[in-house]
Amino acid sequence: MLLVFLALFLLPLAAHALWWSTQDRAEAWHRADWSSAGLLPPASAHPDAMVRVYAARVGRWRGIFAHHSWIVVKEAGAGRYTRYDKVGWGSPVRTNGWAADGRWYGHPPELVAAVDGAEAAALIPRIRAAVASYPYATAGSYAPWPGPNSNTFVAHVLSAIPEAGIALPPTALGKDYGAPGDFAGLAPSRSGVRVALYGLFGVTVAWVEGIEVNILGLVAGLDLRRPALKLPGFGRIGLPPVAADAVAGRPNG
Repeated sequence: MLLVFLALFLLPLAAHALWWSTQDRAEAWHRADWSSAGLLPPASAHPDAMVRVYAARVGRWRGIFAHHSWIVVKEAGAGRYTRYDKVGWGSPVRTNGWAADGRWYGHPPELVAAVDGAEAAALIPRIRAAVASYPYATAGSYAPWPGPNSNTFVAHVLSAIPEAGIALPPTALGKDYGAPGDFAGLAPSRSGVRVALYGLFGVTVAWVEGIEVNILGLVAGLDLRRPALKLPGFGRIGLPPVAADAVAGRPNG
C-alpha cells in the first residue's frame, strides 16, 4: 500500500511541483493577467443557448495541485454571457466577476464541458436555481482546503443537472467536499456511487466521474468514458474531457 501511495500520489505530485517551479508565474494578484483568453465568440454571434464549464490553475504554489472552476451560461438570443464563481473574499458567490473565458491568475482556462441548443436551454434554469441554493454562500464560508471552496460550489451546481454528464477534473480540489453528513451515496452524476469524508478521503466509482481515489484532497484514478489516467498535480493524461463535436457546438457526452 505504501508503494502504491508513493507511485500514484507522491511521485506525480513531486514531479509536477518540480516542473511548476521552472515556470514563469505571476507572484502577485495585481500583476496577473485576468483578461479574456478568446475561447468564446461574442455572445451575439452565438444565438443558441449555451452552457460551459471551465477550469484554470490557481495562483502561486497552489497551482501545483489545484484548479479553480466556474460555470458560464447564456440563454438563446441573449446578448451577454453570465459567469458564476465562488471565491474566498467579500461576497463569496460572484456573478460576472471576470470575463466569461477569462484567465485565472494568468493561466488560460481549460474547457471541461460544453452543452448547446435545446439541451442547454433546459439546463440553465436549474443551474441558476442551484447557484441560488448553494449552502455555503455567506461570507467566511470558504476554505481553500479541503473545502468548501470554488470547486465545491461548481460540484453542487453540477449535481443539480446530472443528465448533463459533467465531471470536474481530478485537480478540482474541494469537489468531493459534499454536504454535511453526506458520507455515502450516489455520485454527483448519478451514474455510480461515492464514499467521501469532507473531501479528505473518498472513493468514487461511476461512469461519468470514472474511478477516483481521494487521499487528503489528492485524486488518482481512471476515466473510462473518455480514457485517461488521473494523477495528482498533472490531472488528466489522455483524451480531453470534451469531444471535438461538443466544442464545435453539439452537446458533450
